[in-house]
Amino acid sequence: MSASPDHWQIQDAKQRFSEMIRAVASEGPQVITRHGEDVAVVVAIGEYRRLTRPAADLTGVLLGGPKLDDVGSDVLAEIEAGRKTDLGRQVDLQVGP
Repeated sequence: MSASPDHWQIQDAKQRFSEMIRAVASEGPQVITRHGEDVAVVVAIGEYRRLTRPAADLTGVLLGGPKLDDVGSDVLAEIEAGRKTDLGRQVDLQVGP
């Protein structure tokens, strides 16, 4: 028998494989031990996929632009339209009196 509910000796895991898989689904990750040492973990496929999916590419995120709905797009379009008509202001660049 296993030392604790989520730990399985390798020979128990082999003999009671179906039971261990049910435990993964109902209780979470199950640890496999050999001679008292943790050697493997069995996890649900969803958890495995979450853990192994590629990290977000920062360059792609930054260059991808904002993800906007229609309202957000309209607001940005208004701001951009206002910027196009703004010609700036005169600046005196002379130094001294």
